[in-house]
Amino acid sequence: MPDPTSTDPWSTIGELVAWLDRNNGRDPHELTLRVMKIGEEFGEAVEARIGELGQNPRKPASHTRQDLADELCDVIVTAMVALTSVVDDPRAVFEAKLRKIADRVSVLEVERT
Repeated sequence: MPDPTSTDPWSTIGELVAWLDRNNGRDPHELTLRVMKIGEEFGEAVEARIGELGQNPRKPASHTRQDLADELCDVIVTAMVALTSVVDDPRAVFEAKLRKIADRVSVLEVERT
């Protein structure tokens, strides 16, 4: 079981993936479902934002900013689980991608000045 007191998110994600692997396996179908789960969680985040804005004229505002934040966290955790399920070193893959994104933004900022 995941350690709820862990301060390292990647360790906790690794434990969640191990738990899923024990219960569901890790065949191609299961990996596909883990990726598809990101879409489900994204939809819930969209629903929370629409509800926060009161966008539906038939309904009053139904969600709070905290609801939206919770749903966004679910998206992040679900994506981390999927990433951990498909690569050997998800932390390194994520950090390398984050650096590339930050570098692109830095270049754009320099070009604008």
